[in-house]
Amino acid sequence: MTTDTSGLTQLGHAVDAPQSPEAAVLERVPSPHRGTRYLVRFTAPEFTSLCPMTGQPDFAHIVIDYIPRDWLVESKSLKLYLTSFRNHGAFHEDCSVSIAKRLVDLLDPEWLRIGAYWYPRGGIPIDVFWQTGPAPEGVWLPDQGVPPYRGRG
Repeated sequence: MTTDTSGLTQLGHAVDAPQSPEAAVLERVPSPHRGTRYLVRFTAPEFTSLCPMTGQPDFAHIVIDYIPRDWLVESKSLKLYLTSFRNHGAFHEDCSVSIAKRLVDLLDPEWLRIGAYWYPRGGIPIDVFWQTGPAPEGVWLPDQGVPPYRGRG
């Protein structure tokens, strides 16, 4: 089975990193298994954004899980979208939920959740979790596998 990639503008082309999340182009491809319920997971262990107050970098380990309906996010466009946050100043909560909502708007998945495990800022780690609704039954939803922050010792 071949996935239709005819409408994609970034895959297979040299593309500069977008300067902001708003400028980033997220693309989708048709799901090759419409009607089959399965989980797709993207893990971004080196996500960065900027503190909107100090301009200092913030770091997170982000895990995105979704159950597709008709569409899959094209992974290169997702990578470029996530990279666009490196120049973007926003609080942890805003970055995390904005990423999830933009994917929901693009894909209209059956279900989506994001776990954003932020490294400490001011000595306090902030973890942000959001999902579109209750976890669906009948689909394997593994733990996101990111332990809570314990510091040293």
